[in-house]
Amino acid sequence: MQKIVPAFSSMKQYELFLESDYEIGVFLETHISQLGNIHKLAEKHQKKIIYHVDLIHGLKNDDYATEYICQQYNPYGLISTKSTVILKAKQKGVVAIQRMFLIDSHALERSYRLVNKTKPDYIEVLPGAMPWMIEEVKDRTKTKILAGGLIRSVAEVEAALEAGADGITTSNKEIWNYFK
Repeated sequence: MQKIVPAFSSMKQYELFLESDYEIGVFLETHISQLGNIHKLAEKHQKKIIYHVDLIHGLKNDDYATEYICQQYNPYGLISTKSTVILKAKQKGVVAIQRMFLIDSHALERSYRLVNKTKPDYIEVLPGAMPWMIEEVKDRTKTKILAGGLIRSVAEVEAALEAGADGITTSNKEIWNYFK
């Protein structure tokens, strides 16, 4: 996985990604009717797309939707908070990324139990601007970490990477450009 993973939620942002040197990107939010076009453009530009299954409008975020996306659009990876999505993505040979929200101790413990059950390829930790938590999550789960959410500066990117993040998901185009 590349160190910076551009994230986008509009076709305009997606077009900027397509013109970039980055190979892998995350489509955060879209509508089911856009998936075909997104897929065709990714193939044309030789890009690999990770879809956030929970944010595809018109699809339920379950194992059936996951199977449909894998069969129809051959994604590089899928992100979700749902264990059924992660398990199905792994079964289909797609990079499975479990999203973990660092809200409070209860949510953190619940997330640890889910990760232990699903064994994702990556955990996306949000907010990613908490390096001490990145280190804890990586140590406790022994899983690769993507940091995302509220990372607004190069210094925060570097702190997250230093804390053990394997990559950063960001929609901040200034960060994309800085780390080209």
